[in-house]
Amino acid sequence: MPEHRHLRRLDSVWIEPAIYFLTLCARDRRPILANPETVAILRDEFTGAPGRHGWRVGRYVVMPDHLHFFCASDETPGAASLSRFVGAFKEWSAKRMVTLGARPPIWQKQFFDHILRSGESYLGKWFYVRENPVRAGLVAKAEDWPHAGEIETLER
Repeated sequence: MPEHRHLRRLDSVWIEPAIYFLTLCARDRRPILANPETVAILRDEFTGAPGRHGWRVGRYVVMPDHLHFFCASDETPGAASLSRFVGAFKEWSAKRMVTLGARPPIWQKQFFDHILRSGESYLGKWFYVRENPVRAGLVAKAEDWPHAGEIETLER
């Protein structure tokens, strides 16, 4: 399958503080993510993101073959760009997942990002995303999916 070209990311964003909605996919869409051990690694990486990368992580949903989460730069000097943050997140989480027996490569090279624009509701987007396990037939109710949560509250 040919690789799609992606648009260049913006150098500057004028929505402050910007909240991003991200989707990262497992390489070849392998169902390797939605298990307690991997989710613990992802949560640990999310929790450490402010200190390591200058990014805060809000709500997230881990699906078998992809991951959705919301994040915002903490705007401190030295905070990584979005691309550097995601690259480092993928690198460190992959190293840890390989120690559990996951076969590399873990992540697809690209990722999807969407900045929540003024008038767009973080909560509204969250309500849609948290229903993914229901739409996929994994659970009857979103609150029954064990691989979703919130690291910290993100506010605009």
